[in-house]
Amino acid sequence: MSMSVTELPGTSRPEPAPPADPPIRPARGNSPFGALLLRLHFYAGVLVAPFLVVAALTGLAYTVAPQVDGVLYGDRMTVAEVGERPLPVADQVGAARNAHPEGSVASVQPGAGDQATRVVFAAPEYGEKQHTVYVDPYTARVQGQLTTWFGSTPATTWLDDLHRNLHLGVVGRHYSELAASWLWIIALGGVVLWWRRRRASRATVRHLLVPDLSAARGVRRTRGWHATLGVWLTVGLLFLSATGLTWSRYAGANFGAGLDSLDARAPLLSTALTATPSGPTDTGGGHHGMSGAGGVVESAAFDRVLTAARTAGLAGPVEIAPPAEPGSAWTVTQVDNTWPVAKDRVAVDPATATVTARSDFADWPLLAKLSGLGIQAHMGVLFGPINQLLLAALALGLLCVIVWGYRMWWQRRPTRTDRRALAGTPPARGGIRALPWWVLLVGVPLTAAIGWALPLFGLTLLAFLAIDTVVGAAARRRRRAAAPISPVPAGR
Repeated sequence: MSMSVTELPGTSRPEPAPPADPPIRPARGNSPFGALLLRLHFYAGVLVAPFLVVAALTGLAYTVAPQVDGVLYGDRMTVAEVGERPLPVADQVGAARNAHPEGSVASVQPGAGDQATRVVFAAPEYGEKQHTVYVDPYTARVQGQLTTWFGSTPATTWLDDLHRNLHLGVVGRHYSELAASWLWIIALGGVVLWWRRRRASRATVRHLLVPDLSAARGVRRTRGWHATLGVWLTVGLLFLSATGLTWSRYAGANFGAGLDSLDARAPLLSTALTATPSGPTDTGGGHHGMSGAGGVVESAAFDRVLTAARTAGLAGPVEIAPPAEPGSAWTVTQVDNTWPVAKDRVAVDPATATVTARSDFADWPLLAKLSGLGIQAHMGVLFGPINQLLLAALALGLLCVIVWGYRMWWQRRPTRTDRRALAGTPPARGGIRALPWWVLLVGVPLTAAIGWALPLFGLTLLAFLAIDTVVGAAARRRRRAAAPISPVPAGR
């Protein structure tokens, strides 16, 4: 009987070669691009989702800020009885000055309807904050005062800080910018993945917008709800991401620099006067001079300036501001932020009650208009209560999508006795190495450009890649160490 060479006495089996790296296999038969996108969507969802949860919860709280203001400060901000016609603005400002002798008058928003007049005082010791005195426009009765921030009440300011920086100052702003930087990528990536999956199964467009409830219970049904709701939310999430980034710390600075380079800022309103107006005078009615932003101003000038602005066509709520420097024109600005917005501005010579300059919202550059409208919509004021409801629905929908995403991760966990785990395994790596060279040639510079424009996205993406590389190398090393090696017989 013949014997194989390995069975001859005194010989040994050849030492097996170390196991090679596992083959690059796109997840579920997808292309390398699909595998890479799935892995990016998975890791971004797992690691960035906690920041998105905080942003959604704090944003949801901010949507009810107007109602909170009404409950807490309604007795100051509104009047109990609407009179036939308001008193002169000078009388109302004088009453506010008597109740608040400190600081200078920074601006006045005359009340109309059931809204109280707001007289805003500024002083260096207030910092960015201001003191707003609320006056009944029909009786000149002072109804109270609040410490405000750019017109926002203490409650709205508190909710705004919670959403923007978690009351952690500059450091806390990183969380919201990180969430906004990744939100649009996660949303678009999820839509592409769902569309590819539906196309592979030859499903109709309807199946992109309606969850497939006929699917078996478990991860497939959860995925259906997660993906379908994500598709419905995509436009709103992209809007929140874009508008949130416009006033973030780093990406917002880049956005502002882009507006400057394109000359797309809101135009400045010239307040220069050809002749220096005369000093304050008393025009009768007991209206005496008072301290203003640019020094001592004549109280009766408020009414002359307001009349000139109304004659120039500025209707609705307006804000009257004395000049920051003596010898400059006053400004009157429309402050109606609900659609259709009214943001026209005029500069008025208080001595002659003539309009010296004008800037209409219709003449603003398109990007300046879109930026302004986007911010108002993000804050929930552009369309009134409907805007608030839409933002609340977006926040609740995003929370549902995130919960379903984590649920899928848990449902995909191994359940065999010898392979139990708390969560499912991530999608297979190797998508980048399998991409065609031309995709890398275009994709790498494009990703670098996005990372430069959105610095927190770029830095965290580099961190993801570095961690994934280290984890992959450690896994390969463990596989090589665990591979069985036949012992070499003695005497060899």
